[in-house]
Amino acid sequence: MNRYLKISIGLFCVLSTLVGCTDAKEKTPEKPNIIFLFADDQCYNTINSLGNKEMITPNLDKLVGDGVTFTHAYNMGAWQGAVCVASRTMINSGRFVWNAKDVEKQMKTPEVQSQMWGNLMKNAGYDTYMAGKWHVQAIADSCFDVLGTVRGGMPNQTKEGYNRPLSKTDTTWRPYDKKFGGHWKGGKHWSEVLGDEAIDFIGQAKEKEDPFFMYIAFNAPHDPRQSPKKFVDMYPLENISVPESFMEEYPNQDEIGCGKGLRDECLAPFPRTEYSVKVNRQEYYAIITHLDQQIGRIMDALEKSGKKDNTYIFYTADHGLACGNHGLIGKQNMYDHSMRAPLMVIGPDLPKGKKIDMDVYLQDIMPSTLELAGVEKPAYVEFNSLMDAVRMERKKSSYPAIYGCYKNLQRMIRKDGFKLIVYPKAKKVLLYDLDNDPLEMNDLSGQDASKSKVKELFAQLIELQESMNDPLDLKVVFPELQ
Repeated sequence: MNRYLKISIGLFCVLSTLVGCTDAKEKTPEKPNIIFLFADDQCYNTINSLGNKEMITPNLDKLVGDGVTFTHAYNMGAWQGAVCVASRTMINSGRFVWNAKDVEKQMKTPEVQSQMWGNLMKNAGYDTYMAGKWHVQAIADSCFDVLGTVRGGMPNQTKEGYNRPLSKTDTTWRPYDKKFGGHWKGGKHWSEVLGDEAIDFIGQAKEKEDPFFMYIAFNAPHDPRQSPKKFVDMYPLENISVPESFMEEYPNQDEIGCGKGLRDECLAPFPRTEYSVKVNRQEYYAIITHLDQQIGRIMDALEKSGKKDNTYIFYTADHGLACGNHGLIGKQNMYDHSMRAPLMVIGPDLPKGKKIDMDVYLQDIMPSTLELAGVEKPAYVEFNSLMDAVRMERKKSSYPAIYGCYKNLQRMIRKDGFKLIVYPKAKKVLLYDLDNDPLEMNDLSGQDASKSKVKELFAQLIELQESMNDPLDLKVVFPELQ
């Protein structure tokens, strides 16, 4: 054979092979791994690098430094006292709050379970893993391939955990005393159990080619706010600040459902004292630092597995927590300290150390992962992906305003730097200028200059209610605002 023909045939074969490889790679791109880290009851301002210099959170600080943080991520609220039920139902089903309430009743049916987040990822070719707090009506093992330890809605409280401390000499309850159970039930702290199990799954996943989706749901820092003594000792009481918005009691606590009849509010004595608030915050900070340690362990395991370069990490909590702000302890209110949560996104091709001041919902994480997994967003998913904003391709919020609700006792709209809170039972509205009053301490609703803004936001809240299928008719309660 002519040697030039041989060379030509050889080159053709080599080129054909290269083209074939390129085509194959284009047809079957490698899907990224996705880890969802979910805290419970963690407000935005509990991370050192996000503004609270009293906090010790080196691993959460590293997540902030390694990725993109949304500084204004919100939960919509809830139809019951257990706000996390609504938050987790929304993020797993993709529905807005009142539609999530409706679909919750059908969550044990095969049709609805097939629409759940875990199953959408499973159908996209992911090995799916879930461990920790579930608190959703759907059955966890019908939504994920692998389950670690699945916990109930909250660690069991004891009578000693409420109405405390009554004085500086009240030592009936200690967060590191294992006899009270709670996070210590079973002997090892629940956060450490979750850390151990996540590390085990990552160790197994590194041997496999299939991408994985991990849903790791911590009960921390939900009460009882327990952690080992060394973490409590990191926060001497003299170093704990009383919130600027501290009150002995919230003026409308009974009319808004946040009085002595609400479990969360009974954790500290009525009226609130500066000392009781400081002790509650000390324990809150300590369990967050203990949680931070587990996050670090999981991230170290991911690094050692060799999978980090193809893994996206999302971190958030299902809502915030008052813990002494505005005379409140729980999360059943419309203030930012209770509706706003941290939200970080870390990935191999994403900006580092970037903060985005954009109003989003924390449940936007669900469609964000669908986009990364190459899944077309189903029509029933009402939340929106964050990925175009993360990549700086979108500068504005996907939503006309942020909506909030609690039962039929509270409503809220946040838009253009203002927040209107509505209390139907108390027949009262509150208006805050968030740009000039971020701690929401100065109600402007009674000022003549603010009356037009109140009516404007009230009208926009009515429109939001209609789009949300909200059952509460505010127009009947406040005819004067129309």
